[in-house]
Amino acid sequence: MHENIQFFQAFLKNPLKVGAIAPSSPDLARWMLDGIEPNEDSIILELGVGTGAFTKLIRDEVPNERSYLGIELDKNLVKCLRTKFPNMRFMRGNACKAFALHKRSKFGKVDFILSGLPFVSMPNEVNARIFAQIEKFMDQGCMFRTFQYAHGYYMPSAIKLREFMRDRYGVSRKSPLIMKNVPPAVTLTWQTK
Repeated sequence: MHENIQFFQAFLKNPLKVGAIAPSSPDLARWMLDGIEPNEDSIILELGVGTGAFTKLIRDEVPNERSYLGIELDKNLVKCLRTKFPNMRFMRGNACKAFALHKRSKFGKVDFILSGLPFVSMPNEVNARIFAQIEKFMDQGCMFRTFQYAHGYYMPSAIKLREFMRDRYGVSRKSPLIMKNVPPAVTLTWQTK
């Protein structure tokens, strides 16, 4: 319950950066991690970690602390993440600088990007800068997975993300509607390898 309060407080403080009123469900987290097998040379990069709803499951998948890098903008959430997951690496930073942050970490190649970023509620110019960062990783060969809430699936910024990715990497693999999430959501996956 503490996690829900913490998340809601972050949302109230800055709804455009948090984008949801509750953490993602374990069901959505399982879909986000489906088929992902990280190692030191094939790491997971998580953008917009939040309270760590996905990180809980990621922790069980990573073989060591150099197989995962989480980037989160909110300093209070980063502080809590470092306490909750002491053996995992988190950097406080903006996803608009994800490529440079990863380079600074000196971790292995990013093969998996999991995004919890609220693209639907962020300004188009911010989204464009984040898309450019994702493109740098995709050009090196990786998988990008995000989720979209059912109620926001046809919003202009959600469509823009799908069009940007489709034009470069083809049609996404879309999960079934995950009803055990508030609100219901689908995952979208693109891959270059």
